[in-house]
Amino acid sequence: MDSTPKNTAEVSVERCALVLVIIGSVLIPFMGSSLSLILPLIQNELAVNILLLGWIPTAFTLANAALVLPFGRLADIHGRKKIFTAGFVVYTLASLLASVSTSGLALIIFSFLQGAGCALIFATGVALLISIFPPEKRGRVLGIEISAVYIGLFLGPLLGGFLAQSLGWRSIFLINVPIGLFALVLLLTRFKGEWKGSEGEKFDLVGSLIYALSLSSLMYGFSALNEVTGKVFLLSGLVGMALFFRVIKDSPNPIISLKIFKNKLTRFSGSALLLVTIGTSAMWTLLSLYLQNLRGLDTISTALILAVQPLAVALLSPVVGRWIDKRDNKRIILLGAVVCTIGLLILAFSGLETPLFQVVVGLLLVGVGLGLFSAPTNQNFLGSLTSKFYGVGSATLSTMIFIGQTLSLGILLLILTGFLGNVEIAPSNYPLFLEGLNVSFYIFAAISALGAVLTYIGVYRSDARVNN
Repeated sequence: MDSTPKNTAEVSVERCALVLVIIGSVLIPFMGSSLSLILPLIQNELAVNILLLGWIPTAFTLANAALVLPFGRLADIHGRKKIFTAGFVVYTLASLLASVSTSGLALIIFSFLQGAGCALIFATGVALLISIFPPEKRGRVLGIEISAVYIGLFLGPLLGGFLAQSLGWRSIFLINVPIGLFALVLLLTRFKGEWKGSEGEKFDLVGSLIYALSLSSLMYGFSALNEVTGKVFLLSGLVGMALFFRVIKDSPNPIISLKIFKNKLTRFSGSALLLVTIGTSAMWTLLSLYLQNLRGLDTISTALILAVQPLAVALLSPVVGRWIDKRDNKRIILLGAVVCTIGLLILAFSGLETPLFQVVVGLLLVGVGLGLFSAPTNQNFLGSLTSKFYGVGSATLSTMIFIGQTLSLGILLLILTGFLGNVEIAPSNYPLFLEGLNVSFYIFAAISALGAVLTYIGVYRSDARVNN
């Protein structure tokens, strides 16, 4: 008699959780990919110098990367729904304040707050799905969540560019407000329940502060490695991280337990994800420069070509998610990493006379590879953990992606400046740029291939689950 209402309630919670996580997964990459488009408009209206201008997207990214892991730990202790809700409150309020900003400094502050809101959402979104959905449905919902992320990346340059051109740069921030308010209404009225894995444990504030500051220093240092200040920040970050690992080793309640990496499946899945992210993240920046500067395409045409990759991931991920719920995911993960590598190798042969179709094929293969690779890798990483680690596990995945993106761009900058020096791309140095492009894609393909090797080793010989 009682089973039907209970099942109905469970289904309602599952659907509500999925809708809310989808909203967050679309909004955040949309904001991140749109932000770079509106910088020239911000500069023109607010008369922001180049240094402050560069810190607007940097503040957003650093807040995301530095805070997601501590917030994941807070979610495990105090409740994942609670932290998830706080994320939408902070993100929506920061978006509203950013839309009415009158100075570059104010925009940097509100971009940082936006990033903090994103960290609260990212730290808990996937953990909520793992907590709520049974194992036989997790592959499907993780595939949908990854699809949502890439839909956001797809919409960023296209919809973001249209909004900025039609309504001004403030509309990029303002569009988040009604969507965020809708999510909050849904959270407060329809999303019933709370999910905790480490209730009663203490939060390691000292370890969290050391981690956040050290990771921020590392990421900034690597992105500016060709400058003296970059080297100083990188060294400081390395020292800070060494101190952090010393602190968490002796802490009774660390923000991340090293126990989770004792499991081979977790360790190798995370490492493979990091390597594939490094191999594929800088691709958009590199191809954008190539298509617009060397091939003479306009912004919209470039955006349409680049959109092939996220669109492929968005379409394929839900299908792969359904597949891995019913079948073994070993082969499909390995195939994904290999296809990514092949796509990157095709892009390595780009030149002044290369048919654009070849570029599209390379992008398509990278997109297909990521679509095959991402959902089962996330499932393996989180599925190998006990419930008390879901929040910090979800946050660790996000952190690895942010670090991978930063390292990827840093490697690209090192290679291009090594070939070109610190100069603008001009017809006189097109041959040098092409050499740098070819070398970059060869290196990224090699990194992705290493991710395939780790996938093979870790997935085919893995432990079942981390011990408590």
